[in-house]
Amino acid sequence: MTAPVFAASNSANPATFSKTLSSLEFNDVPVARAVGRLSGVSGIVLEATGYPFETGQQARIETSSGTWLEARVVGFREQVSYLMPFRRPAGLVAGARVLPDDGAQRVLRIGPSWRGRVIDGLGEPLDGFGALGGDVPLSLQPQNINPLKKRPIDGVLDVGVRAINGMLTLGHGQRVGLFAGSGVGKSVLLGMITRQTDADVVVVGLIGERGREVREFVEHALGPEGLRKAVVVVAPADESPLMRLMATELCHAVAAHFRDAGSNVLLLVDSLTRYAMAQREMALALGEPPATRGYPPSVFGLLPQLVERAGNGEGVGSMSAIYTVLAEGDDEQDPVVDTARAILDGHIMLSRDLASQGHYPAIDVARSVSRCMTQVADAGHVRAVRELKDLMSRYAQVRDLIPLGGYVAGADPQTDRAVECYPQIERFLQQTNTEAAPFSDTVAQLEALLR
Repeated sequence: MTAPVFAASNSANPATFSKTLSSLEFNDVPVARAVGRLSGVSGIVLEATGYPFETGQQARIETSSGTWLEARVVGFREQVSYLMPFRRPAGLVAGARVLPDDGAQRVLRIGPSWRGRVIDGLGEPLDGFGALGGDVPLSLQPQNINPLKKRPIDGVLDVGVRAINGMLTLGHGQRVGLFAGSGVGKSVLLGMITRQTDADVVVVGLIGERGREVREFVEHALGPEGLRKAVVVVAPADESPLMRLMATELCHAVAAHFRDAGSNVLLLVDSLTRYAMAQREMALALGEPPATRGYPPSVFGLLPQLVERAGNGEGVGSMSAIYTVLAEGDDEQDPVVDTARAILDGHIMLSRDLASQGHYPAIDVARSVSRCMTQVADAGHVRAVRELKDLMSRYAQVRDLIPLGGYVAGADPQTDRAVECYPQIERFLQQTNTEAAPFSDTVAQLEALLR
C-alpha cells in the first residue's frame, strides 16, 4: 500500500529513489521503545512504574515544558522504582514518560587540563572556561585494592602549617579528620593547606556549604597560586542530596586517577558531615528507619566505604586526605564525629576557646593526634613533641591559679619551666594565613624552643 506513495514522490527520478532505498540499513529503522511512567512524587523521591529499572541506573523524566529532568534509580519496591533527581524537580506531571538512559554520553574523560578548574558533581564546568579536556575515561566506582598490596605510608606530607608539621606530622597516604564547630576557622585552614602543601595535585570538595562561600574560598582562601594545581568540585547546600553524594564520590575518583598516574595527591573534603546528612535525607525519604540521632544505619556503613577509597594504591603515587567534620553544637560525641574519629588515621581538633582568644589556627594540639607520626618522623622529633606536650600539660594545671596569685614558683622546676616557656610555645603554634612554615624550618624552631 505504501509503494504508490514512494513512486509518486520519486517518479521524477526513479534512479535516485532506488539508490536511497538500497542504502537504508535495518538499524536505521525506528522501532518501539519501552518506557516507564511517572506515578508519584513524594518530597525528593520520584516513583515510576512500567519499566524494570536497575538500581544505580540513570534515567530521564519528561516535564510539562518538554525538557528532560535527569535522575538516578536509588531503590524499588515490587513494581515501583524510586528515583532521585540531580536537580530540583519542577514541571512534573502524572504519567510523564520516564526513559532509561544508557549513560554513554556521561563518560567523563580526565587529563592534566582538569587542574585549575571548578566543576559540579556531574563533572560539568562552573568557571566559564569551556569544556573539560581529557583522554582517559574516569571511573566513578574505583575497584577495591587488596590491603596487602597497598603501599605503606612513608615520607612526610608538608602542609605548611607549623602546628601540624611540628606537633601532628602527617605522611603521604594518611587520612585525617579536621573536627570543628561552625565559625572556628576550618575553611581558612584548608585554604592554607591547599596553597602551601607539597602535593602535586590538590582535589578540593566543597560539599553542602553555603553558596557564597564557594567563590570566597576559590578567590581568597585558594587564590591563583592554590587554584593552579587544584581541582575544585562544588555541590552547595541548595543542591539535591544526590548531587552532594555524587560530588563527594567524584572528588575521590579524580584524586584516585591522579594517584594512579603517579602523582602525590592531597584530597580535601569539606565536609564529611554534609555527605552523611545527604545520605540521611535520601535514606529517610526511602523509608529507612532512623537510628542514632536521626541517622539511619546505612550512613555509618557508607562512611567507611568512602574513606577507604582514599589512601595509597599499588603504584608509586600517593593519596592523602583531610576531611572536615562538623561537630554540631561543639558536641564531640556526635555520631558522625565519633564514627569519623574511629575510621580515620588521626584527628585535628579546632577549639572555639582558642579562636575566641585570637589564637589562629585554633588547633588544640593536646586533644589532637596523628596516628602515623611515628612512622614518618625521626625519633628526635617525636621526643621533642612529647616534651613540648608535657610542658603544655603542666601549664594547663596551674593556668587558672596564676591570675589569682595561687601559683608560687620554686615548688616544681618542670612546672616553673612550663610557665616560663608558655608564651614562646603559644607564638610557635600561631600562624597567619599568609605565612608559610616549611617542615624543616618547623622542626628546627621546635628544637630551638626546647633548648
